[in-house]
Amino acid sequence: MTGDGAVREAVLEVAQNARAAAVVLAQASRGTKDAALRAMADSLESHAEEIITANASDVDRARAAGTSEALIDRLRLDQARILGMADGLRDVAGFTDPVGEVVRGYTLPNGLELRQIRVPFGVVGIIYEARPNVTADAAGLCLKSGNAVLLRGSSSARASNAAIVDALRKALVDAGLPADAVQLVPGEGHEAAKHLMRARGLVDVLIPRGGAALIRSVVEESTVPVIETGVGNCHVYVDADADLDMALKILINSKTRRPSVCNAAESFLVHAAVADEFVPRALKALAEAGVTVHGDERIRAYDDKTVVPATEDDFRAEYLSLDISAAVVDSLDDACEHIRTYGSGHTEAIVTRSQQAARRFVQLIDSAAVMVNTSTAFTDGGEFGFGAEIGISTQKLHARGPMGLPELTSTKYVVVGEGQVRP
Repeated sequence: MTGDGAVREAVLEVAQNARAAAVVLAQASRGTKDAALRAMADSLESHAEEIITANASDVDRARAAGTSEALIDRLRLDQARILGMADGLRDVAGFTDPVGEVVRGYTLPNGLELRQIRVPFGVVGIIYEARPNVTADAAGLCLKSGNAVLLRGSSSARASNAAIVDALRKALVDAGLPADAVQLVPGEGHEAAKHLMRARGLVDVLIPRGGAALIRSVVEESTVPVIETGVGNCHVYVDADADLDMALKILINSKTRRPSVCNAAESFLVHAAVADEFVPRALKALAEAGVTVHGDERIRAYDDKTVVPATEDDFRAEYLSLDISAAVVDSLDDACEHIRTYGSGHTEAIVTRSQQAARRFVQLIDSAAVMVNTSTAFTDGGEFGFGAEIGISTQKLHARGPMGLPELTSTKYVVVGEGQVRP
């Protein structure tokens, strides 16, 4: 058997094991699943030392390979982050179980009782980059929604992911559920991911989380249905009627709170009417925060020494670093046109005191989340009250925005009669 053939067989084996585990999970009560989630949280905490040791080896390899500090930040785990992962699992245990929820139900004129109810997908594959906290988040959300999960993390986090999954699987067994409800996909190269993407019939849905190249690869190569999560080229637009103190606070928080995540602002736009007052303040505050501004000619007119000339690629970039593009616009409509041209459909924010401007911005912007007078950093499943999220969908079918528990289910119709037959 060729090397690729061996990888294919190994991937199909874990997918078949997940299929069997999914049958058990679909029948599990909420109490059983919640007890398992709490046991998984306890296991993460009790195995924190092993997880941190494994993560340190990943971080050392990444640094030796010349990985940027922004990506290393996404990779790094410490005691606080592990406690956060555990708390996330406990939070999910406290949320309502979506399985069995009646979406709609009524009695037809012929007496048939019809109900549409939520059911698990079955087997969910997650293909993701760098961030090992996704391993625990995805496992917890999939378990709560009755799905088995196949986790394909990046090679940069392989030791961390293996240690996390080992702790989670031990807890599942202790809770009386199959360990194969949570599995890592074997193999380290692209071939393993390719076979996961083509395991149609064994894997019900794939969710990619990562950069543009990863997402495009999964969407284009997969024969398994894909829920597309998107790149976060998020904008903050400072309107002519903005409170400029508020605008500055929102801009700095949106960009610098955590630059390496998808809800961080990557571009800001300023209405020409307030540019003379706002742009110098913004450039000073961003510089003090260590942010490099890539500006158009109108932005550079305020500081041509530190502001880097912006290119088309800059305006399209998801930097995931302390960089931001910037432009001056002549109207709200121009700002919206700029966002439509360069944005990724993730999150856009307007700062304005004008209700009319806010309404028009909301109407014109076609993104998963639109913020009015608040930071882009709030586009997050936890902040929305969903618990840990599986990803932020920028597509328009099935799910859009932060994906919580209901978005990890499908539905089926249950029709109950008393002997009716169709004429």
